[in-house]
Amino acid sequence: MNPRKSTLEKAIFRLSDFTCIKFNPKRFTSPAAAAALFGCLLFSTSCSQEQEAHSAAAAVKAPSEATLATATKPDTVTQVTAPDSALAAKTEVPKTDTSYQYPGPKPLPGALLPHKRILAYYGNPLSKRMGILGELPEEQVLAKLDEEVAKWNKADSLTPVQPALHAIVVTAQGHPSAGGKYRLRMSDNMIDGVLEMAKKRDAIVFLDVQVGQSTLQEELPRLEKYLQLPNVHLGVDAEFSMKDGGVPGRKIGTYDAADINYATKYLADLTKEHNLPPKLLIVHRFTQRMITNADDIKLRPEVQIVMHMDGWGPPSLKRDTYRRYIKNEPVQFTGFKLFYKNDTKNNSRLMTPEEVLALKPTPMYIQYQ
Repeated sequence: MNPRKSTLEKAIFRLSDFTCIKFNPKRFTSPAAAAALFGCLLFSTSCSQEQEAHSAAAAVKAPSEATLATATKPDTVTQVTAPDSALAAKTEVPKTDTSYQYPGPKPLPGALLPHKRILAYYGNPLSKRMGILGELPEEQVLAKLDEEVAKWNKADSLTPVQPALHAIVVTAQGHPSAGGKYRLRMSDNMIDGVLEMAKKRDAIVFLDVQVGQSTLQEELPRLEKYLQLPNVHLGVDAEFSMKDGGVPGRKIGTYDAADINYATKYLADLTKEHNLPPKLLIVHRFTQRMITNADDIKLRPEVQIVMHMDGWGPPSLKRDTYRRYIKNEPVQFTGFKLFYKNDTKNNSRLMTPEEVLALKPTPMYIQYQ
């Protein structure tokens, strides 16, 4: 065993409060408090109503008409009317394009969505407590990933599955840590290891950032040499973005549309500068206020945005959270997370691929933790 790996793993989870809040909802003084933190996925459906009253933003905005219109913006064709006179009148009539039904611009060449469905294994290779990516030895992780890919290919044979590894490369901390930013940056060696692992399955890679009291403006430039690679994409976790100076894990963080727009512009500039295929941006969400002013998020042809449902619990509550916070503000594409451990607590079960595919809009990004 590598002693440095053990030391770093301890550093990631060195605050008992942070670990307990993340994995032990019984610490909370009321079901409403726990539901507000975890998107009301630990309790009954009635509890979700209590959480909504407890939340600072109970009302869910529907996407603007302008946003929805971009999905089916009609082209025009010239049609000649039946000549019942000497002159045939020409009129402009709309032609509905049914080949692409998502908000935003049509995909550029090389774009993955919606041509493929992405299936990602999430976590940190240095920790057994942050997701499947670090829980098992590498070969076992890849073998298990193969099994899930086969299940999803069988469930939807018309949409090929693209395997992916989604690694947390900036982890939120319960202590100030280096620089006082309540975040810990992983080493290049760790990221290089994930890239080598991905090659064994022709998988794409997502680098996920939990900024703590830092910012995307401070963290993304450090990852630029990796984001310049055509198979590397980005994930941003609003849960651990502590804009008000709070401690990660003590309450839910937030990103505004301005933060998302910064990330998409950063990625778009890289794609244009280095002639890359479109990048993917995964945005974690399981409460209303985690993403504010969603209608102001700009859609760019060089970046495909996935609004990702990151809550856990029994199937009925996961569906309800997806409806409330993803379906009502989809932005562009949607994602859905499945937790091998947390979803199966209290005699519950993991949702099947068929159940997830029945959601509307159908998630194009699937993540297992």
